Amino acid sequence: MIVDAIRAGQGEFSALRRDLHSNPELGLEERRTAEIVARKLESWGLQVHRGIGRTGVVGVLRRGNGQAAIGLRVDMDALPMQEATGLDYASRNAGRMHACGHDGHTTMLLAAAKYLAETGNFNGTVNFIFQPGEEGVGGALAMLVDGLFERFPCDSIFALHNRPGMPVGQYAISPGPSAAGGAFFDIRITGRGSHGARPEASIDPVVVAAHITAALQSVVARNVPPADTAVLSVTRIVAGDAYNVIPQTALLAGTCRAFSPRVMTLMEQSLRRVAEGVAAGFGATAEVEFRLIFAPLVNHPEHTDTLAAAAAALVGEANVDRAKPPGMGSEDFSFMMEQVPGAYIQVGNGASAQLHNPAYDFNDAAIPYGAGVFASLVERKLAKGAAD
Repeated sequence: MIVDAIRAGQGEFSALRRDLHSNPELGLEERRTAEIVARKLESWGLQVHRGIGRTGVVGVLRRGNGQAAIGLRVDMDALPMQEATGLDYASRNAGRMHACGHDGHTTMLLAAAKYLAETGNFNGTVNFIFQPGEEGVGGALAMLVDGLFERFPCDSIFALHNRPGMPVGQYAISPGPSAAGGAFFDIRITGRGSHGARPEASIDPVVVAAHITAALQSVVARNVPPADTAVLSVTRIVAGDAYNVIPQTALLAGTCRAFSPRVMTLMEQSLRRVAEGVAAGFGATAEVEFRLIFAPLVNHPEHTDTLAAAAAALVGEANVDRAKPPGMGSEDFSFMMEQVPGAYIQVGNGASAQLHNPAYDFNDAAIPYGAGVFASLVERKLAKGAAD
């Protein structure tokens, strides 16, 4: 059984994952991680290509004479936050943490590469794609700009993500939309500064920021049709440096999420109108910058079924949820799937803190299941005898 064969190397891969966890690197800076990945792949006989999308790595493994090719993609970057797990292998890099499990994803794909290189039970080409900079810094687009699919053609492409709260050994997949498109926004408010004791001489940008924040809650509630799902969150407010100074400027920042470009455009238009209108009502001005960071991730029906079947072959149909509701999180794998059809699956991480939480840790027991579903998929999609 694939999972059992991969689990035989659990000690090696658990140690590797914990080493990556101890040495997290931010997006497009994953030089140490990328070099570890490249050297491991080379040691197993893969053809390795470095520096794709700045720090991305692609390993190519061919067997037989099959012409079909598939891509398997994982992310490598950490988050700019302080770890609070207290683990012996906690982050050694202050202000950086693998709080989303990308250390585990990287290890899963490496374990799958080793298994497939040793067994060779497929006919065709597998492109192992280790992507930098998934956490909102454009890593997928950077790889695409570097000609990812021109250099490494794929008929289909697949990815996974760990899911806290879902038992290890279980999987979930969403037919159709799986992850929301995401945008980041900045609103720069300019008023008139004054002494804190003389508010009548000011146009207070702090008051304006508070009113804009409250008014923005109407964007989803009163502009987006109820049948559409959307989220708008103000996540940052910055203003002032002193107790007795009303500042000249303030900054709001946040994110919008939606499953369609139409709704995202509607949210952008409404956000601009509300921010500029509220500011003008107070005599201030508001400049809005709205940046699309993630496209909606939409699973292809055929490839969704194939990936779910690959998971079911490992753990049984009862442990695969084929109708997971889509989530409002975003994933820049969506940009790759705009060019090549594919699917994206969730892998159980067991009981743990949630993603992006300072107490989160990836569950090493999930490694054989992530690696296993990749390997099972390859052996199904590139079955021996299909094009010998």
